[in-house]
Order: sequence, then structure tokens, then C-alpha cells
Amino acid sequence: MEPMARRETDLWFTEYQTPDMRLGLRISDILLNVQTPYQHLLVVKTEQYGNLMALDGAIMITDRDEFTYHEMMSHPALCSHPSPRRVLVVGGGDGGIVRELVRYDVLEKVTLVDIDEQVIEASRKYFPSVSSALDHPKVEVRPMDALVYIKDHQDEFDVIIVDSTDPVDFAAGLFEEAFFRDVHRALRDDGMVVSQTESPMGHPDILRTAYREMKKVFPVVELCWGIMPTYPTGSWTYTLASKIHDPRKPLRLPPEGTKYYSPKIHEACFVLPPFLEKILGEGQDPV
Repeated sequence: MEPMARRETDLWFTEYQTPDMRLGLRISDILLNVQTPYQHLLVVKTEQYGNLMALDGAIMITDRDEFTYHEMMSHPALCSHPSPRRVLVVGGGDGGIVRELVRYDVLEKVTLVDIDEQVIEASRKYFPSVSSALDHPKVEVRPMDALVYIKDHQDEFDVIIVDSTDPVDFAAGLFEEAFFRDVHRALRDDGMVVSQTESPMGHPDILRTAYREMKKVFPVVELCWGIMPTYPTGSWTYTLASKIHDPRKPLRLPPEGTKYYSPKIHEACFVLPPFLEKILGEGQDPV
């Protein structure tokens, strides 16, 4: 086999995913490079994954693989709640989760609350297929602090989806018991919440902490997982908590056209291998 030909450009984006691990992607153009009031926002065009958005050096979305994350953040909860009419999305300013939600006819309103308006505008410009539903008539976009918003809206939502960045700086509170108690109050009597809870291989400590903080508040807490190629280690976890309903049991079919999620994936993604059960139950890392 002949070696791969060297390309004309040799400009790379490198994410330092852990102190001992990096992901490098060749880029052909820098589309946006700004410091917002909250974080560093970068959008580049990559050879492997198309357009890529990074916040403070961490990959948030790419054109090629965003659907795996956005579908898993949306459909397990929407398919297992018996009557999801009002949904709150915390973070997620790129609009990918909103895009998935508005496909459900049963929904009456989706509220997106993201503190950084520049992220929303960058997605509108550089990720049109992801942000395509931000102007949908059922969608309300509120660029503000979600911690403040949730405290002011009690007993209002059927499902809350917490699409947070890593738990540092202004996002740190989104992984703590106090926040989940505010979420509990903002949910209706049979409400459900789903939160991204990081990589089981890359950040088992964050996963374990978030899972246990949710268990302090909700009687039903279940973990599911799936692939996410450009996130640390390529696998990702999602923790669903509920006041009543079992999120492992799908009650309706997803909209047509999903590329990752399916009813069979729904049932399978909650089956945890022993190393993941050990992380949750014994507080040990997988290796």
C-alpha cells in the first residue's frame, strides 16, 4: 500500500481531550474565531468532518456526526414520556436538539435557553442543517442564564433536556444536586429530564458524580449510552431521570428519518456492560 499523499494545507485543529489524549483534525479554513462574553468560540472547516464548532477548545458539533448526539439527547425521552407537550432545552444553542423535537406533532412548545447568543448566531450561519428549526413557530429562543430561568418557571415542563458544555466555569452548576432540584420543581408531576453525562472512559468521575446527584433528587434514574465519534473516546453517556415513568420503555415510534435512534436502539442503549455498572455502583474507574 502506498502512503497517503500529503495535502497542500497542513493546518490542524487539536482538542486536548484529557491531559493524556488529543484529537487532531486537518482544517482547510477558519470560519470564525472570537471570544464571546462567556467562552472562546471557534468554527473551522475540516477535511474529515465538515464544519466544526468548538467552545473553549472542546468540540461541540461537526456536520458529519452531530446527529448521533442530538438524536440520543432527544428521542429516548420523547418516546418514553406518555404526553410530552412542553419541553425545555438548557444549552444546545446550536439548535440540533430543537430540530429533533419539532418533528413530534404532540409537542406544543419548545423553549431553548442558552446563555451565549453568539453560539446561536454562529450555528445559524455555519450549521444551517442543525439550526434549521430555531425559527419554527413552536420554538421560543431565550439567550439567558438557564440557572436563573429554571428558578422562575415551576411546574411548567414535561421534559427538560440539559445539553450542557463540560462542567467548568458557568456550566459547573448544571451537574449539581441544587440544579437538579430546580429542574424537579420546573417539571410537571410526571416530568422527565435527560442530561449529557460525558464519556465513561474519558471522564468516569464526572459521569459518576452527575448520576449520583440526580439520584438524590429523582426516584427513577437510568443511564444509556451510544457512540459520538468526535467526543473523547468516541462513546458518550446520557442520564435520564423521571418522577414516575421508566425511560427504558418506549411508548411511541420516533419520527421517520432518524439516522441513529430507533426503537431497538432505545431498548439496547440502556443495557450497561459490567465496567459501566461498576463506575456507577462502586465508584471505580474502568481501568
